[in-house]
Formats: sequence, C-alpha cells, structure tokens
Amino acid sequence: MASKNVTRMDLAEAVYQMAGLSRHESAELVEQVIGKICDTLATGETVKLSSFGVFTVRDKGERVGRNPTTNVEVAIEPRRAVTFSASHVLKAHVNRPK
Repeated sequence: MASKNVTRMDLAEAVYQMAGLSRHESAELVEQVIGKICDTLATGETVKLSSFGVFTVRDKGERVGRNPTTNVEVAIEPRRAVTFSASHVLKAHVNRPK
C-alpha cells in the first residue's frame, strides 16, 4: 500500500473547505500555525495540542559515534532534538478498526 504524505497545501485546502476562508487566507493560517509551533519549540518550550499530542525539545549531549562503513569513531556534537508523544485520543484513533 503506497502512502501519501499530507503537505502544507493539503492542510490549507482542508481549512479552505471547512472554514470557508479564501485559499490564500487558508494557506496563510496554516503557515502561521506551523510558524508559531516552530518558534515555540525553538525557545525550548513544550507545545501541547489537546487530543493530539505533545512536542518537546530534548538536549542531547556530545557523544562518540561510529561510521558503519569505515568503523571510524566520530565525535557527534551536542544538539537539540524535537520529540513527539501522541495522546491517548490520537493513538485510539489510529488503531481503530477500518
């Protein structure tokens, strides 16, 4: 079964169909929501979307990795990673019978 990715334009089209905004307004709204989520995560804050899930930022420390091809050790720089935990409502929705 081939999967389809949902794009920003797909979301904007859904907003257009459901909310009655113009296509331009719908696209702008989607961009604003995504931008707000990104900006909030960039400051290290948590984003909680009720009945959907929680986005959090984790600080990962420096560590030593290994190139699987050459088996050479490489230092991996510290970084921040975004994690997502699905709500029980989302999990139930995904796992319900078709």
